[in-house]
Amino acid sequence: MQDFGAAFGEAFRLILTLDAGLLEIVVLSLKISLSAVALAGLIGLPLGAVLAVVRFPGRAVVVTLLNALMGLPPVVVGLIVYLMLSRAGPLGVFGLLYTPAAMIIAQTVLVVPIVAAIARQVIEDMRTEYDEQLRVLGIGPLGMVRTLLWDARASLLTALLAGFGRAIAEVGAVIIVGGNIDHVTRVMTTAIALETSKGDLALALGLGFVLLVIAVGVNALAMGLRRAAARGAYA
Repeated sequence: MQDFGAAFGEAFRLILTLDAGLLEIVVLSLKISLSAVALAGLIGLPLGAVLAVVRFPGRAVVVTLLNALMGLPPVVVGLIVYLMLSRAGPLGVFGLLYTPAAMIIAQTVLVVPIVAAIARQVIEDMRTEYDEQLRVLGIGPLGMVRTLLWDARASLLTALLAGFGRAIAEVGAVIIVGGNIDHVTRVMTTAIALETSKGDLALALGLGFVLLVIAVGVNALAMGLRRAAARGAYA
């Protein structure tokens, strides 16, 4: 086990000198999480908007299920994706297991319910506010979905940021489907877990600091967007 003072000093040195190993892990983490959030946005935003606008039998059950899925245990998601992508699974032919693509799929499954649930709430609130105007203009359900998605774009960014925060900090699912392979699928969270278990605190602390800065930055940006949206609503 390293001396704590020396470990902190080495961690800051790794960050300040942009250590190649640390940078590789950070860049891969960002690529995987941003890709997952982009896919989750393509699926979750329209899904949330449709649930907010369209009324159909069983809608309350779907909304309840969607809200429940926001708390999906990552290890369960990882297990399900692993079974789907394994050689015996239905998608095993594609050979995606233990690749960044498998990690993107797992993170997308985790993030979609978050994005969709927040989008539904945002769109539903906006629809209640503008329902009369939309009806007067004769805009149908699909037109409402498109219009409200566009008008709520600033607020919906907070849904994507919330999804990104979940994705970038996730460890359970990605270590199951990615395998934590050096130079291939090792991301910040899995590297921190591995290096800590090995007693190499310098790299673990360096990655932890970077992850903390990203998390704080994402939350600050989300708060700023919410305040900007609120000011725009009351302007």
